[in-house]
Amino acid sequence: MKTFRKRSAAFLVASLMCLSFTGCGTGTTESSPAESGASSSAAENLVPVELVQSDGSARITVENGHFKAGGKDIWMCGTNTPWDNWDDFGRDFDAAFWREHFAALREAGINSSRVWILCSGSYGIQFDETGAVTGMTDKFWNDVDQLMAIAAEEKIYIMATLMSFDCCKTGNKNYKRFRAMIQDDALTESYVQNYVIPFAKRYDSNDYLYSIDLCNEPDWIHENAESGKIDWKPLVAFFGKCAQGIHQNSDILVTTGIGYIPNNSDERGTNVVSDQLLEYYAGADSYMDFYSVHFYDWMIEWHKNPFMLSPKDYGLDTKKPNVLGECSAKGSEKDGIDLVQGAQQLYENGWDGVYPWTSTGTDNNGGFAEVTAYSKNMLAQIKDLIFPLD
Repeated sequence: MKTFRKRSAAFLVASLMCLSFTGCGTGTTESSPAESGASSSAAENLVPVELVQSDGSARITVENGHFKAGGKDIWMCGTNTPWDNWDDFGRDFDAAFWREHFAALREAGINSSRVWILCSGSYGIQFDETGAVTGMTDKFWNDVDQLMAIAAEEKIYIMATLMSFDCCKTGNKNYKRFRAMIQDDALTESYVQNYVIPFAKRYDSNDYLYSIDLCNEPDWIHENAESGKIDWKPLVAFFGKCAQGIHQNSDILVTTGIGYIPNNSDERGTNVVSDQLLEYYAGADSYMDFYSVHFYDWMIEWHKNPFMLSPKDYGLDTKKPNVLGECSAKGSEKDGIDLVQGAQQLYENGWDGVYPWTSTGTDNNGGFAEVTAYSKNMLAQIKDLIFPLD
């Protein structure tokens, strides 16, 4: 979540595509040694321990612009459980919390959770002296292994957010490295080869990792000096290469959590993760399988309220599923719409799911009580669309 500074929307597809993209990183990264812990640089070198091996019967796919689970229609009655302890994976993971929390969510009618795999980017990921990603720590893999096993056990579909704009935010340990990595072809390739692809390969066997969210709100990496104020061109190329790596090595769906709806719409702004732009900068297989936009009340002044509008009203690509990947668990206080009413209207207006912020009450946007009130209401009406395989 981020407060938006109103700016010109004069960012056109044509202006992006007329300029060729080349690596522009300088390699000027912090020279502190990599954090302790053994790392692995490729999926085939990892030694999975008790990883979930699914048969594909619960796999979520996209057909005719909507989600299917095992071939049956599913509506993503979701939530954000971004973290238990900030920087859980590779630092402070508590399996008991995740097991208990997912069980409680499932009981209340939640079928999916969006989880941040890297929060600050200070733990789990390793770099060499040039700024290249060399791999992830063994503790990181062990922690994520447990999360994915628990998700399969409790039947909670995971949207795994691989990084956030926070990774580029001044003051976090590796912020210079993340900024350089996004802007340099070779460093991007190291990130894809030694983090993104190993992640996709490792958990492709688990039907309950249904999607990978490439970055939480990259809008602020572009918009704000504190997160680098990086041009959209290298960001688009970065997302394209990540999506390409996942699609070429797994069946996991790909999205990007766009913080400001016009950045996902060619009618209200520019869809910075459109098929056209991603393929132009990254080549074949670089596309989003579905779109995930975020909404908070401060956006109403410029772009109204998605609780009252359809994806088509926003100019979103309805050939793909569209979910509200973040919104306050309190709904829209400005328009007097609580989450129970808001989620109902999202469903009726053709959205394919909602992920309120948060089931853990991380801030003043509400928590478990608000999330489960909406999910219980939806469960009473569309149980077969929330749990189609039960």
